[in-house]
Amino acid sequence: MDSIWTTTEELPRFQPLKGDLRTDVLIVGGGITGILCAYQLEQAGVDYALVEASRIGGGITKNTTAKITSQHGLIYHKLIKEFGEQTARLYLRANQAALRRYKELCQSIHCDFEEKDAFVYSLDSREKIEEEARALERLGFGAPFVQKLPLPFPVAGALRFPGQAQFHPLRFMGAIARGLQARGQRIYEHTKVRELMPGKAVASGGTIRAEKIIIATHFPILNKHGGYFLKLYQQRSYVLALEGAPDVGGMYIDEKASGLSFRNYGGLLLLGGGGQRTGKPGGWQSLEELSRWFYPDAKITGRWATQDCMSLDGVPYIGRYAKSTPDLFVATGFNKWGMTSAMAAAALLADLALGRENAYAGVFQPSRSIFRPQLAINALEAVVGLLTPTVPRCPHMGCALKYNTAEHSWDCPCHGSRFEEDGRLIDNPATDDKQRI
Repeated sequence: MDSIWTTTEELPRFQPLKGDLRTDVLIVGGGITGILCAYQLEQAGVDYALVEASRIGGGITKNTTAKITSQHGLIYHKLIKEFGEQTARLYLRANQAALRRYKELCQSIHCDFEEKDAFVYSLDSREKIEEEARALERLGFGAPFVQKLPLPFPVAGALRFPGQAQFHPLRFMGAIARGLQARGQRIYEHTKVRELMPGKAVASGGTIRAEKIIIATHFPILNKHGGYFLKLYQQRSYVLALEGAPDVGGMYIDEKASGLSFRNYGGLLLLGGGGQRTGKPGGWQSLEELSRWFYPDAKITGRWATQDCMSLDGVPYIGRYAKSTPDLFVATGFNKWGMTSAMAAAALLADLALGRENAYAGVFQPSRSIFRPQLAINALEAVVGLLTPTVPRCPHMGCALKYNTAEHSWDCPCHGSRFEEDGRLIDNPATDDKQRI
């Protein structure tokens, strides 16, 4: 179940931490967000260290579909309605700025970077598409309405975001990491943070003292601040790599969370789908059936799954971890748009760590209101998980785990931790390998 990214790129290796150290900024987490934070801080001349519990790029980054886009479903109408036009405009600008930064960096990095238009489509509601088009017009962004797409089914309508992009995420990340390595930057693999305190992290291999700490671990690992165990849930989705399917000429996503996505890489069509809460039934079966129906002559040459942290309101949490933690920062809740959000997060967190103003800080502020309908759903799932009298249980907060028959894993429907059948940790927020019985 390895993605095509892991089978076509080998990332550089780093030694584990051996001994105590001091630094101005500590980054916890070596996915694309953490590596980009490291790059941004290096560019600003900041002394930092990065620690990763396993291998860099070994978590969620390796399973992305690798779209770089400010087209995040039908989000802009919702943002204007809930937060106002100015916040929606800033959200758009933050993501467009991230896209531009990727374009700049990828001029000197061989990572199969391609500019592509991105489309969001609806199977049954032209009105939703037109509503989103009007919202984008108010924000000054031209997203033309499209009636027909090169997909194997008709649509009610679509919006085209011009000049977006796709790439090979691990080739990009590997190039950035090798550059940091060559310049002697302090990056440590197989270094797990066991305890976090103000200005200090106790890790396997040593104690790290830092003026500021950035948590870039996908799902935040510290429970006693920020309430992320209520503000986030995780969602599984699935990808097939099809050989012999057509080139669709762009990137496509259904406006419905459980709909299909399409993009090409090399001679393959990447067909994505699913979208159920982690711990609920799911898998590749329905996607494989659709692929045979749509592309009967195509061959499935790869399949993998990914997991996304979903926020309460569709906007990531990037900034101060909590109001009470002035020197602790976080980036999470990317809502399936991890590549663009990672770059936006790195720029914002570097500014915050340096005490600089950033125009987008208010948009992504983690301490914004939590009173959203999703909060009640998250709370209910947590109560059910805690009260379910079965074993095994998750070491994160004690919820009952569910067996995932498609992926042969034990999954937590409360917060999304996942474990191998033998109990080894796959995905956080749990930090222990062993399930609590």
